[in-house]
Amino acid sequence: MKTAKFQLEPLTCPSCIKKIEGKLGKMDGVENVKVLFNSSKIKSTYDESKVTSEELQETIEKLGYSVMS
Repeated sequence: MKTAKFQLEPLTCPSCIKKIEGKLGKMDGVENVKVLFNSSKIKSTYDESKVTSEELQETIEKLGYSVMS
């Protein structure tokens, strides 16, 4: 298992958390997702043989959120 951490541009509403956690949590290989609203950070534990951190980031961006480098 690996852990990916992402810093997002500031989240604007608490419902963003449900949207991101729901989508990432349904991905094959993702074990755990935690989104922190106040700091706009995401921490996810995943099986790297099933999904990559790049795929996680792409999914976040497809939902309309900008991942900061």
